[in-house]
Amino acid sequence: MKVLLKLEQLAIFIMAFLLTLYIGYQWWLFFALLLLPDLSMLGYIFGNKTGALIYNFFHHQGIALFLIALGYVAIDPKITMAGVVMLGHSAMDRLFGYGLKYNKGFKYTHLGEIGREK
Repeated sequence: MKVLLKLEQLAIFIMAFLLTLYIGYQWWLFFALLLLPDLSMLGYIFGNKTGALIYNFFHHQGIALFLIALGYVAIDPKITMAGVVMLGHSAMDRLFGYGLKYNKGFKYTHLGEIGREK
């Protein structure tokens, strides 16, 4: 099952990349912006609860899909691209085992603990 879930996230990542091309952006822009959602880790400066809230907002695939739909309806490719980058980034994170965070701390995710000290 774990392999199937990773394949699913890989498919989402590839689709996000292809959406970048479909909406008219250059391929390299997707990769240039791909790590931008990780700036949300700065929320952990304000504690675990606030950090998890901010981090999860920028890594939630539902919010990414909402932005993609909003950009499509509003005919605004910048909003669409923001959603595409969020979707691609969150798929990449989940592919590597990083999930949405719990309030307990950064290493506690919905996919399990991350790091060597499991």
